[in-house]
Amino acid sequence: MFHVYVLHSEKDDGLYVGYTTNSKNRLKEHNKVSVISTKARRPLKLIFLESYINEGDAVRREKYLKTTVGRKMLKVMLKETLREAA
Repeated sequence: MFHVYVLHSEKDDGLYVGYTTNSKNRLKEHNKVSVISTKARRPLKLIFLESYINEGDAVRREKYLKTTVGRKMLKVMLKETLREAA
């Protein structure tokens, strides 16, 4: 399975979108110094996860969620979650 995930930064209140085959391990990597793009934004919390059986579908979804429209949609979808996290 391929997982598209969204992390919330408790430090800067921002979102990070990615995809992986092992979501538990990837979250641990993000919260350590292993991932350069998020090391200054720790701690990070998993707030959204979707699973796909096809890698191409997961990559396409990840790319969409990283667009301006995709980020706006995420903020609407996760409105209550983001309010609780703040």
